[in-house]
Amino acid sequence: MVDQAAELARPTILALERILGVPFTVLNDGFVRVIDYMGSDESIVQAARVSYGQGTKRVQEDRGLIRYLMRHHHTTPFEMCELKLHVRVPMDCWRQWIRHRTANVNEYSTRYSVAIDSAQITPPSEWRIQSEANKQGSANALEHSVGIQLSSAEADFQRAARELYEKRLAAGVAREQARKDLPLSTYTEAYWKVDLHNLFHFLELRSDPYAQLEIRKYAEIIGDKIVSQWCPAAWSAFQDYRLQAVSLSRIEANVIRNVAAGNMEAALETARQEDFLGPQVGGPLKRNRERDELEAKLRNFGLPIPWAAIVK
Repeated sequence: MVDQAAELARPTILALERILGVPFTVLNDGFVRVIDYMGSDESIVQAARVSYGQGTKRVQEDRGLIRYLMRHHHTTPFEMCELKLHVRVPMDCWRQWIRHRTANVNEYSTRYSVAIDSAQITPPSEWRIQSEANKQGSANALEHSVGIQLSSAEADFQRAARELYEKRLAAGVAREQARKDLPLSTYTEAYWKVDLHNLFHFLELRSDPYAQLEIRKYAEIIGDKIVSQWCPAAWSAFQDYRLQAVSLSRIEANVIRNVAAGNMEAALETARQEDFLGPQVGGPLKRNRERDELEAKLRNFGLPIPWAAIVK
């Protein structure tokens, strides 16, 4: 039987209460702030024990149960916690953010209101070159002298776009049409309400090194400054079993098993048989993403790469 008094008591997290409404600055003029929350680590445990029964408490402490749930992908109890955020984010970042459709969203309307007079700026040292290994990502910074020119041109462009927008408004053009040439660097704002399970999915994808740097900064703030204070046991389990965990495919496990046993020829042969190395026509192997990821795992374990001598 569920303890009804405990079930009806609304969890109050003092660490989160202290930061309610307090904006955490992101980029030059973005922010994230907590508007409201529901649930806690205890709510996750309470929901799980409705399924498992009260008897589990005798053999499993709360922290251990949360870690068990995370480890074995029992996600429903994490959906019992919800967080409502108010965010200010550049529109190009927001396009990626809004793809996470398992949330409730209400965005600032530039049909109803004048667009926010703020845009994300890029300091000269933060312009990045296109990655050759990742077609949708970036790599190292451009030369500072080039960055100075680009930042200056950016400022001129943003100023001109805003002036054009305001001239249209002054001429009586409808807001919904006047906005069409505003740059994607323009900030928008939204209320974003999401349960903890889907928030973890967002953080896992948007904290990944392959995610765009700008949205990674939002994910880092949400995780480190907010979720860690709200549900610390769940946050710790998420870091250990999802965010910082290493997963292995069947092929990767076979290769690593052979490398760990010192059988480099068998590891190389396994990779060849599984067509894991990719095409090799009259020269060294070309790069491929799947093999790059396995090589990173081998280096993480301090293991040699069996095909190092034949990779371009």
